[in-house]
Amino acid sequence: MTWQHLLQQVRDAGRYTTDQQAERVLATVLAALGRQLTGDERRDLQAALPDRARALFSSQTPLPRPVPAPTLVETVATTLNTTPLHARWDVTSVLSALTHLTGEKLTSRILTQLPRGYALLYGRADLTTAA
Repeated sequence: MTWQHLLQQVRDAGRYTTDQQAERVLATVLAALGRQLTGDERRDLQAALPDRARALFSSQTPLPRPVPAPTLVETVATTLNTTPLHARWDVTSVLSALTHLTGEKLTSRILTQLPRGYALLYGRADLTTAA
């Protein structure tokens, strides 16, 4: 997949009116996600990304532990100067496009590395087994 194709998927998913708007959202979310992932999942996502997206993602130093999903959304909201509700839409638009790119198997592996709440951002049910 090329950068332009990924950008178009984000633009369609988020219903953005311009490529510039979609590109700003894509870059912001890739950077935020780049601070959350480590290990094999990080490496495998990097390998799947187009060059430009890989550079944005890879340039981020991972945090010692991923932040909770609401914190990620708040970070995106602050960066994009928007509301948390709109930022959640932005994050979901990008993560759903990444799922199309990487496939369900890698997405599932990524979700096992992230705190509860991220599944909803990927457009999945956030189910846990009962104790």
